[in-house]
Amino acid sequence: MTLLDEIQEQPDAAARFLDRRLGDVHTIAATILRRDPSFVLIAARGTSDHAAIYAQYAFGLRNGIAVALAAPSMFSLYAAPPRLAEAVVLAISQSGTSPDIIAVVEEARRQGAPTVAITNDPDSPLAAAADHVLPLEAGPELATAATKTYTTQLLAIAALSAALSGGREASADAAALHAVPRAIAAALATSEQARELAAARSSMTRAVVVGRGYEYATAREWSLKLQELTYVMAHAWSSADFEHGPLALLEPGFPVLAAIPNDEAGTPLVPLLRRLRDDHGADVVAISARSDIADLQPMPAGAALPSWLAPIASIVPGQLFAYHLARAKGIDTERPRSISKVTRTR
Repeated sequence: MTLLDEIQEQPDAAARFLDRRLGDVHTIAATILRRDPSFVLIAARGTSDHAAIYAQYAFGLRNGIAVALAAPSMFSLYAAPPRLAEAVVLAISQSGTSPDIIAVVEEARRQGAPTVAITNDPDSPLAAAADHVLPLEAGPELATAATKTYTTQLLAIAALSAALSGGREASADAAALHAVPRAIAAALATSEQARELAAARSSMTRAVVVGRGYEYATAREWSLKLQELTYVMAHAWSSADFEHGPLALLEPGFPVLAAIPNDEAGTPLVPLLRRLRDDHGADVVAISARSDIADLQPMPAGAALPSWLAPIASIVPGQLFAYHLARAKGIDTERPRSISKVTRTR
């Protein structure tokens, strides 16, 4: 199976998760609600770290739960972990084998904090270390670059957020979640558009990627896909942070890639991108479900989804753009240099 095959398999992977794991989601949500935590601590690395950023917005905006991102070296290298008595600890890892993420979960259990592992391998060491396991059901992912495990991680977090909300919104949330596989399939239809935009930028060596709100996670993940697949020096910022200094990077022709949310966080981002294009000569390409950005070379995604679910579909054009850019550069998408599928850090 190739990377492109795995990108195209994402609607089926999402449907499998929804079909098989919503019962587990509700069990875990009940545990969290009984705990009534002061905060959720999330341990993750790489692509999974971007799923954690999505969780900051999903749990924070929808459930009123503060989310902190763990510094795993405090647990593994420094052996000086913070107090977790008031927390629920969530670990997100595709393989479930990184020692530093496992160390966070082991210490949390030692302190009596409930622990949850979201992983594609329910038999992994991370799964064994946690109180609860939420398998992703993505199926084997053989390509070095993670794609379907990322979107199913987002879906698992979204499902948890919906289960934690409950109440009058439960029916609407359930319907929205079950629309996700169709929305991903619709996003896959942008492949030719992504190929054309990427081919026109085959000489790209650097770029900035901006997003905000729920789509900040998309900007971070799109940036990583460009780094590992195309060797482009891509850096992601919140669009608000970008105006506080990094704006000085821009010069005519500088690529600015944007993930624009279809909510109030996107409202100031659209005029910012137009200023970057008109005043600084930036080469702007956007991913968004908005209908008012035809002039920003958009790749549409997530039109059928509410903003809290949109990142699950909106990253797909970013994956396709990175894949086609790598092909345009003559890079082997199946074997990116210097990296391996599973990385174990301490």
